[in-house]
Amino acid sequence: MATKQLAKAQQVKQQGAQSQRAEKSDAEKLHEFAEKIHYSERYSDDEFEYRHVIVPKPLLKLLPKQFFSNDGSGCLRLLSEQEWRAMGISQSLGWVHYEVHAPEPHVLLFRRALDFQTPQALPVRAATRSRKP
Repeated sequence: MATKQLAKAQQVKQQGAQSQRAEKSDAEKLHEFAEKIHYSERYSDDEFEYRHVIVPKPLLKLLPKQFFSNDGSGCLRLLSEQEWRAMGISQSLGWVHYEVHAPEPHVLLFRRALDFQTPQALPVRAATRSRKP
């Protein structure tokens, strides 16, 4: 009897382990979706250059509620750089999420100044200083 219970317990444990391996964490899913993000070509007017970024629709289901507008529309609100980078969007510096397109909440619109210059790295100071005894 004890042997049957032990065998059953081991079987349940194995099934649980298989289930855990089959289910991916949200971080793993986000990483997979990040590889499927589409970046448009850049286009511009007299003041800004623009691009739109299309994220996979299922990615939106993984985002925290605070990323969405409070009006119940299901649209993203304007996101900070830290927030859109956390979603897996990868762009050079200077891009700002400036508009939400309600009919397509998975399309994020970005812009940056035409004359945007990437900041130059600051020179590294000498690590050692002479100290007075």
